[in-house]
Amino acid sequence: MTTDIPSRPSALARGGPWAWRGADFVVAAVFGIAMGVVFIAWDYLLNTPWTAITLAFPPAASLALGVWLLPAIGGGLIVRRPGAALFVELVAAILEYLLGNPWGPGVLVSGLLQGLGVELVLAAFRWRRFGPAVAMLAGAASATVEIVVYEWWSYAAEYSWPWKLAMLAFAVVSGLAAGLAGHALVRALARTGALSGFPPGAEETLRRAGDG
Repeated sequence: MTTDIPSRPSALARGGPWAWRGADFVVAAVFGIAMGVVFIAWDYLLNTPWTAITLAFPPAASLALGVWLLPAIGGGLIVRRPGAALFVELVAAILEYLLGNPWGPGVLVSGLLQGLGVELVLAAFRWRRFGPAVAMLAGAASATVEIVVYEWWSYAAEYSWPWKLAMLAFAVVSGLAAGLAGHALVRALARTGALSGFPPGAEETLRRAGDG
């Protein structure tokens, strides 16, 4: 008999959401560093061709935004404590900045806003729900905060309002996809045993017990 793990209540952080452990900081930092390396690869290997592809309709370039939301989504889903999403996103953004990127210190502003967007959604659920729907909502919120608060006025200041709204719509779609991708990534890491001391690892143990 197979039990669908998303139908169960999410496993909570040990000791309550505010009880940060040393292991939480270490895993969050390592995940952020790994994602910072992904950022650099995306910046230079994929983003430039993607920008060229979307020259006919520049707002469509926001479909690529989801890549930059993954650290906050994944970090929030792994650690499940206030500030985890923001911490991981900032670690990734700082590394991206230090290694060089096309946007300079602007990536630090983006990292702050993207992390805050995810934090708002997880806080709304009091760090008790971490399923795919919540992850998608977090991705959409993160994309919205990034676009409305920052990118409309920096990278797209010359856009007409129809273009700005199109940019937001593409970003939200990308954020929803990033939520699903982030949730799938965390589940995949849990299956390897790498998250055995974290809530996703506990959920994986329950899933396997249900399958048995």
